[in-house]
Amino acid sequence: MNRCPITYELCGEQKYSDKGLKLLSPRLEDLKDFPFGKEEQLELALQYADKLSFSGVQRKLNAKLSISQELFEVTSRGGVFIPAYSELPQNEDLTMKLADCIGIHTPLHGLMHCNDGSLSYFIKRFDRRGKGERIGVEDFAQLAGVSRETKYEFSMERLIPLLEKFCTFPSVEKKKLFLLTLFSFLIGNEDLHLKNFSLIHRGPTTEFSPAYDLVNSSIVMNTTEELALPLRGKKSKLTRGDLVEYFGKERLNLTPETIAEILTRIQNSIGKWIDLIHVSFLSTPKKKAYLDLLNQRIQRLF
Repeated sequence: MNRCPITYELCGEQKYSDKGLKLLSPRLEDLKDFPFGKEEQLELALQYADKLSFSGVQRKLNAKLSISQELFEVTSRGGVFIPAYSELPQNEDLTMKLADCIGIHTPLHGLMHCNDGSLSYFIKRFDRRGKGERIGVEDFAQLAGVSRETKYEFSMERLIPLLEKFCTFPSVEKKKLFLLTLFSFLIGNEDLHLKNFSLIHRGPTTEFSPAYDLVNSSIVMNTTEELALPLRGKKSKLTRGDLVEYFGKERLNLTPETIAEILTRIQNSIGKWIDLIHVSFLSTPKKKAYLDLLNQRIQRLF
């Protein structure tokens, strides 16, 4: 019995569930294996590296979905989907699904089968509409006036004035920042640096973009850090007092009711998180490492 790599549903002898295919396109009846294996994808990514406008912990390629051919095709520019490869596809896809569970907005994403039997991760670009028309997106490194090389030389507290300066409704975006910070702590995303936060311009409104590059990097890198940007002057040994009372209440000025609602939302999703980890495409040792870290962080926060 196969499990769909897009929805995690059981799908019999098929590689993808009907629901997973329809998420990609209502007209898609099947999806062929991505015609490049892991090593070939690495070669292509290096060839196209100077043409890519996105970054992250995984190397990436532009690609677009051909409905008539029922496959993803690599393109040099203008692609809609970005398949990424490395040892991290299963980790990132799972982590993005966990974010979905608590209301963190993410683009359409999933895993796809490749012709060498491996899995690659894809995510739909949110900075394009229609036939490649660009949507204005700026990451926080750009907003803060720092470079790619100094993207870790900031702090969580210094994000707040940027929200107040650039966002249309700062109070709404502060709630999103609080939720994303708690989520990243809980699932071991210690690589949430300035280029992994972005604002998107939607007509007259500027707000947080959909989330991206959410990965349990702690179980990959075996680091002792818990946040990429220091909070209260530290990146590890964070407490509930640091995250909730200090950051949520004192610095973000969230009301007790708002904080309680967000914490309850997370608590109510933990059971679903555990179920998703168990049925994910991670190996058994990685599932155990993910669950162990999650349980440790839950105990510290709650």
